[in-house]
Amino acid sequence: MEKDPYHYQPGFGNHFSSEAVPGTLPLGQNSPQVCPGGLYAEQLSGTAFTVPRVYNQRSWLYRTRPSVCHSPLKKVDSGLIHPDIGNLQIDPNQLRWKPFPLPSSPTDWVQGLKTISGAGHPSVRHGIAVHIYAADTDMKNKCFYNSDGDFLIVPQLGTLDVNTEFGKLWVPPGYIVVIPRGICFSVNLPSGASRGYVLEVFGSHFKIPDLGPIGANGLANPRDFEAPVAAFEERSGIEYTKVNKYIGQIWEAKQDWSPFNVVSWHGNYYPYRYNLALFNAVNSVSFDHPDPSIFTVLTAPSNEPGVAVADFVIFPPRWQVSEHTFRPPYYHRNCMSEFMGLVFGIYEAKQEGFLPGGASLHSCMTPHGPDTETFEKASKAELAPVKMKNDTLAFMFESSLLMGLTPYAASTNIDDDYWKCWSGLKSNFVPPTHK
Repeated sequence: MEKDPYHYQPGFGNHFSSEAVPGTLPLGQNSPQVCPGGLYAEQLSGTAFTVPRVYNQRSWLYRTRPSVCHSPLKKVDSGLIHPDIGNLQIDPNQLRWKPFPLPSSPTDWVQGLKTISGAGHPSVRHGIAVHIYAADTDMKNKCFYNSDGDFLIVPQLGTLDVNTEFGKLWVPPGYIVVIPRGICFSVNLPSGASRGYVLEVFGSHFKIPDLGPIGANGLANPRDFEAPVAAFEERSGIEYTKVNKYIGQIWEAKQDWSPFNVVSWHGNYYPYRYNLALFNAVNSVSFDHPDPSIFTVLTAPSNEPGVAVADFVIFPPRWQVSEHTFRPPYYHRNCMSEFMGLVFGIYEAKQEGFLPGGASLHSCMTPHGPDTETFEKASKAELAPVKMKNDTLAFMFESSLLMGLTPYAASTNIDDDYWKCWSGLKSNFVPPTHK
């Protein structure tokens, strides 16, 4: 694995201050008449001004030129980014995709973004979209910002070298990166071809879940999230493309300077990364299989208490020690929709057919659960303590919304035989003998 060349600030939801050049942050105020070093002050608001302070998110950026300096945005071809999440194909079947294809011609991260599923609509700031990306080319003199929502990006193949207005983030497989709404970023690919998954939320921002009776520690601990430190480049006289996603449509503007010109910044609205190997899993130490909500890393809450627009859940390496218990995930019909992917390894409930770079979707109230082979093995296994392999990492985007499919998803790498993995499950019922 390539060495991470960057430095970070640890913590989740912190108010950070960072200077690439010492003395460039104003003291005691946000917008002085003349900023230190002749910089421009620019506020980036991630929430409405008037939300309660505990929820308020914003940052102040001090840059060599304000971001308003660009040509008019012009609508361009959206590629396979679906322009209308509210208008999708409906399919309630259990669905599984074989690994999504890598590019056959030069494709950067934005060009390789393809919408798979979703629900709701960005214009009303309620809903989600699920995308995959497959790319093999750096974004040269090009950046992207999303007006529709926040991106949670899960690399599966290849490291992402992410440059943002706030600084740089190194994101190999096994990590995630969150890019909140409106933040410009660019992606380079230091290890070549790359593939992964993206969860986009249109309304609330991601937060770490409350722990309740677990206590003060556990799951994704705040100190393990990392924000970038300020890093800037002063490049002008170039042809630079700024790409914007607005209500599902793709727009482009031109400018002759790099947008990564923020010399210093402070605030609590910024991109961040997280190493999933640091997730402190909890599990049953007596009997039964707890609900998968115990593996929630981040959640984007809805207005209904306890119900998420989207949860990001992982199934990490861990010990299984429960007694007289069927240890794989139970058979299930869920009021939530479950989109799953595999970063590496073998998923415990689907040991064949569910492959890294592929995916599955089990929609609201669609039955799902372990395949026949997994059921047979787990029903007869010796219930000794077992450590799940360290080289396995599956995840789930779970949503309270009922999700549809894009034409791309409905016609690309669908595993038409997925339903057959349960066809061997027969009735084993033997009536108890009454004395």
